[in-house]
Amino acid sequence: MIERRKTRSVRVGDVIIGSEAPVVIQSMLSAPSYDLNGNISQAIKLKEAGCQIIRIAVPDHDAVKLIGELKRRVGLPVVADIHFDYRLALESVEAGVDKVRINPGNIGGEDRVKAVAEACKSAGVPIRIGVNSGSIEREILAKHGGPTPDAMVESARYHCSLLEKYDFTDIVLSLKSSNVVDMIEAYEKIARLCDYPLHLGVTEAGTKEMGVVKSAVGIGSLLTRGIGDTIRVSLTDDPVEEIRAAQNILRSIGYYRKGVTLVSCPTCGRTRINLIELAGQVEEALRGVEKPLTVAVMGCVVNGPGEASQADIGVAGGDGCAVLFKKGQILRKIPEENILQELLAEIEKL
Repeated sequence: MIERRKTRSVRVGDVIIGSEAPVVIQSMLSAPSYDLNGNISQAIKLKEAGCQIIRIAVPDHDAVKLIGELKRRVGLPVVADIHFDYRLALESVEAGVDKVRINPGNIGGEDRVKAVAEACKSAGVPIRIGVNSGSIEREILAKHGGPTPDAMVESARYHCSLLEKYDFTDIVLSLKSSNVVDMIEAYEKIARLCDYPLHLGVTEAGTKEMGVVKSAVGIGSLLTRGIGDTIRVSLTDDPVEEIRAAQNILRSIGYYRKGVTLVSCPTCGRTRINLIELAGQVEEALRGVEKPLTVAVMGCVVNGPGEASQADIGVAGGDGCAVLFKKGQILRKIPEENILQELLAEIEKL
């Protein structure tokens, strides 16, 4: 059992972020901010996929209108992503946003930071301070010789101090980098210095294949150390893929209890059925199943009921056939052409 790092709790709408709550999955809408229907449609798909918090870019005053519509028509907590213009943060709070993502140091003088802190505190709206390797202050970069983990930590602490000065501590922190090793080190260091909840992510992780790998390594390694309270897998892809990847990362370490965990072997010379195709078909067919099951698709009896004995249900290939097994016990033999249908039928009974 992983022991979570103890943090304070932050409420984002009806979702709690912190060590007393499960790790929260979030994503960001990628439709243009002026496309209301496109954003609503994308947000609904994200919700159906399992997203718990959605973030939107708020580049101008018109984008603020999205907040109320998303909350009314989708029903997920909404985070406003603000850069530079503090007035957009104030307008977002007035529009009912559930969290604001800013860097207090880049919205202007102390009077502006104070205005945002007071507005958020009055409305019960938390702030995520989002530091990344590309947004560190020049003087901090010069001091550390670049966007190092220590530079990110110093930047994060500086931004926290700007809010803390006005007695605002309803804060979530992120310290993202596209360099996985730097990202891990930065989060490890900040985790020792404060009790704010941490939003984990590898920024600019890339397209789906490499982005999922980098995110799994960065986010997953921190989670196994008990560090991290909410995650966003950043992919150059459909945001729904971010949710699937996040769920799989959490599921792999026992943090996500919904849905099917698929166990399948890499195949070898003993395999006599089309295991790669079968495993893909099973995975796709079970994508929407919320039962917390482990399903095994194995290439032969050597890797079947034995190695996958903990699976709730599974199949192991033979010569043009497969055996169906449950918790390691063989139930019956199935012809190859019926494997998928019979496996799914048995899962339906569980």
